Amino acid sequence: MKNIFWSVVASGFLLNVGWLHAQKLSIPYQQFKLKNGLNVILHEDKTLPQVSVNVWYHVGSGSEKVGRTGFAHLFEHILFEGSKNVPEGKFDQWLEATGGSNNGSTSNDRTNYYENLPSNALELALFLESDRMGFLLETMSDSTVNGQRDVVKNERRQSYENEPYGKAYLELPVLLYPKGHPYSWSTIGSMEDLTAARHQDVVDFFKTFYTTSNASLCIAGDIEYTKTRQLVEKWFNDVPAGPAPSRVSVVPAKLTEQKISVLEDDVQLPRLMMVWLTPAFFQPGDGELDILASILTHGKNSRLYKRLVYDLQIAQDVQAFQSSQLLNSEFYISVDAKEGVTLSQIEKVIWEELDLIKKEGPASREIERAVNQLETTILNQLESTGDKADLLNQFYYYTGNPDYINEHLQRNKAIDGSDLTAIARKYLEKDACLIMSIVPKGKTALAVKH
Repeated sequence: MKNIFWSVVASGFLLNVGWLHAQKLSIPYQQFKLKNGLNVILHEDKTLPQVSVNVWYHVGSGSEKVGRTGFAHLFEHILFEGSKNVPEGKFDQWLEATGGSNNGSTSNDRTNYYENLPSNALELALFLESDRMGFLLETMSDSTVNGQRDVVKNERRQSYENEPYGKAYLELPVLLYPKGHPYSWSTIGSMEDLTAARHQDVVDFFKTFYTTSNASLCIAGDIEYTKTRQLVEKWFNDVPAGPAPSRVSVVPAKLTEQKISVLEDDVQLPRLMMVWLTPAFFQPGDGELDILASILTHGKNSRLYKRLVYDLQIAQDVQAFQSSQLLNSEFYISVDAKEGVTLSQIEKVIWEELDLIKKEGPASREIERAVNQLETTILNQLESTGDKADLLNQFYYYTGNPDYINEHLQRNKAIDGSDLTAIARKYLEKDACLIMSIVPKGKTALAVKH
């Protein structure tokens, strides 16, 4: 989430050029709150005659309870099934008639919904979002819940249970977190919990979390601030107010031992996944681990990619990334071995490279390249109205400041080799790591052996 800076002034964001270390990036916005508690963020960008409406509900699978998992993802589906003034099927139909598109997604921390459409159709999107925010329950029947429950179950089968390597993402949360931790189950939920959910359970979950005080609405694109604020007030002022639920608060989880797990699956090549629990989104260490991931595997000259894929030719693919979240983040290294290669061979090389970073630190050119790669990603996001709307909502949710982009970028540019060495020593420890081997059925000999 950072970028190399170019001599550019693009409509919709400001870039004061001065090369790499003397620049300030900003996303101009206006922010206000309705009487019912809904937070609204507006960003004007006249580049194209299009607009993005982006709603974040501050509820994800981490808001669920043991025995009642999968509700946040279930609602991602239910909210497309009609509300008081929007008959079933019309949400998509009316948007598509304008040339617009829409979708949603669910994570541990939040659920988001968005519409990208021509700017002259903005009012339609506001009507649709306000109707399902305020008047969904009036049409949410048992048949609606049961129908979408079956859809989610089928998605679980397709995307997890029958997808190569997919079962790992059902097992990882259980192995990484203590029982009962908000991240200790998958976002998709369990089959048993989805089956056991009663209609009233689902209603109660909606009333608790899908309130105006627990949501933020961002509108970005070809808009005028005054007129757009009037439209927001027109469509959202009558949405009933609801109390903001208390934020989940837990002590950050820690691994206190090395865990070894072997999973047999219908796969062609063995995969090694190494995972550490790391600092939360935008907390000290989070940015450093973004940079370390880039140094390790982003690009053909990155440390692990070069060693495993080119020099030793024992790996097919290599990835590392920091999965940043509200309560805890997770640092992943994932390697697909070539046929016949054991995952113990792969693991040995990974520890060698991590030990080098802990001992000597990365070279300055490696750090500069990684920062440039990450900065490029965010400039690419700023080219899209939809991505900017989501970025403003993301910054608001995790930091309280929609225009946190400059602080985010400057923090990363200030990181040096000693910072990375210290973070690697502190968090990427051998005795605080989950090592999962995913191997073809009947080939456990390929798994990591300790």
